[in-house]
Amino acid sequence: MVEPPPRDAADRTPGGPPASGVGTAARTGRQESGSGYSTWDEDGFSGWAWFAGGLMVLVGLFQVMAGIAALASEGYYTVPARDLLIDADYSTWGWVHLVLGLVMLVTGGGLAFGNTAARAVGVALAGLSALVNLVFVTASPFAATLIIALDVFLVYAITVHGGEPRQTR
Repeated sequence: MVEPPPRDAADRTPGGPPASGVGTAARTGRQESGSGYSTWDEDGFSGWAWFAGGLMVLVGLFQVMAGIAALASEGYYTVPARDLLIDADYSTWGWVHLVLGLVMLVTGGGLAFGNTAARAVGVALAGLSALVNLVFVTASPFAATLIIALDVFLVYAITVHGGEPRQTR
């Protein structure tokens, strides 16, 4: 939505200079772009909350994909299950990834809308996800490393910027 330009004072003659000592009319509550003004005041939107929620959903989708891959075919991974840090078969790992991913999907929705409980659960889930993928890194090094990196950034987004939706209410 484009805001119309501010109008000059009423005593200004059309086409002439503004009256001395009189500036433009008062703003409608918006400030100039980049002034540190929270968009939550304007339209209930916090960029970091939505970013953290979207990132949690993305990590949850990656976890679900890893779980489905482990459940669908044990031959998908070239490393035998006994060579993993925790000796469990791939169907067990598939269920762990799948359940963790589904819970992360739901929590991501709560994070996007600024739910405080979702912030606490989100930090715990991101830590658990990083730990699960650290144990699983032998079987899938690239995917596990990517998910761990996203989990670290997710913890940062939730802990440092997660309270922004509540600050201006």
